Amino acid sequence: MDRSEREQICMTGISYVNELYGQEELKRLQRKAARFINTGLLVTLTGAVASDGFEDGRVLSGVGGQYNFVAMAHELEDGRSILMIRSTKEENGRLGSNIRWSYGHVTIPRHLRDIVITEYGIADLRGRTDEEVITALIEIADSRFQDGLVNEAKRAGKISQDYRIPDYARNNRPEKLKTLLSKYRERGLFKAFPFGTDLTEEEVTIRKALLVLKQTVQRKKLRLPRLIDIRKTVAIPNLAGPYLERMKLDHPQTFKERLLQRALVYALASVDAI
Repeated sequence: MDRSEREQICMTGISYVNELYGQEELKRLQRKAARFINTGLLVTLTGAVASDGFEDGRVLSGVGGQYNFVAMAHELEDGRSILMIRSTKEENGRLGSNIRWSYGHVTIPRHLRDIVITEYGIADLRGRTDEEVITALIEIADSRFQDGLVNEAKRAGKISQDYRIPDYARNNRPEKLKTLLSKYRERGLFKAFPFGTDLTEEEVTIRKALLVLKQTVQRKKLRLPRLIDIRKTVAIPNLAGPYLERMKLDHPQTFKERLLQRALVYALASVDAI
């Protein structure tokens, strides 16, 4: 960059960006209606969030400025902290909820709870009672885990025994999201890489196919193949050519390579790529 371009960039220390302390009057003016957005791994039903590690002591990442931004949102008169969390996680072939009754490690304590967002909605937690916080989080959880969360909260005496999940929150499932987003994706919106990617179209498709294959293997249970998938695996269609070439499996020489070739073709057929 030339000098004029460089002068448009103001490099500022994180000690200035992450904290209100020092020049606090100016910083408050600069942070009017501030919205601090971060991601977390999971959230407990009372509003505590784990973002940097697991309860068994494994460390995933550094806390970074997340705690500072959350605390600053509470210090500012009109600031808000927004934590985005995926509702579920698949590990070792098993699906689990990222909204839990409790967890053995937290990055953000429950007294700093504010706004939590999953793919199923928004829970505004600041200034609410424990019961209101718990029900708000249950209503943005994946529906496959909601009943279990309700039962745990009731056993602990934290929500009313006659609480029932409202109808609008009973269908929090991936199929619902897929249906809602389909008409927008047909218009080219909500792409897998909305900000662009260096991957080719073939590589994007291979990624999707291999992720499905990985999940199938981790579950240690192959789904019953469709007859059309079997036919494509036995007699490899021409459409598979570019994908096999990219993976250097277009001319297999060994038994292992032939096996990998068939596995890739099966995976591509499973996601309707061929």
